[in-house]
Amino acid sequence: MDRHDFRAQLVALDLTERAVEQTARAKMIELLESCERCFTRSAFPAHFTGSALVVNAEGSRALLHHHRKLDRWLQFGGHCDGDEDVLRVACREAQEESGIDGLLVASARPFDLDLHEIPAHGVEPRHWHYDVRYVLIAPENAVSCTSLESKELRWFTPDEMEQLPLDAGLQRMVGKWRRLHARRS
Repeated sequence: MDRHDFRAQLVALDLTERAVEQTARAKMIELLESCERCFTRSAFPAHFTGSALVVNAEGSRALLHHHRKLDRWLQFGGHCDGDEDVLRVACREAQEESGIDGLLVASARPFDLDLHEIPAHGVEPRHWHYDVRYVLIAPENAVSCTSLESKELRWFTPDEMEQLPLDAGLQRMVGKWRRLHARRS
């Protein structure tokens, strides 16, 4: 997938009941059209990232990692590093950060669109991550392994996740996952 396919995919998303994501999509399309380097980490004030909520084979639990640098529970994800295929980025990051091989893509369409501000750190100024989020399914009996980016990995039910101090974007994603799982049950 290249930036043109990605733009078409964003435009085609039905975000009728998702006002926050409508705003995110508009800004993402604007970034795509105005910044040639928007898939690189050095593009400021914003660049694309890809992330994934990894769920177990039954869809009843999600794996989060306690991010070492940010000191909070998050889904897996990271920078595109020049790759315009954001789904591939999300898959790569989830595999690297969870240690789980054989993750399956639940849908090639983005599950969630999120904009979040990143504070200045080292030589990087304050900037925005335009995060495109997917759902990946772990194989049955998947074994995870903590990477250097994480303090801990843990499987959570939706109820357990609602007790965590998650950011608004991850709370929204968990709510959508909960509703989707409830329809399947």
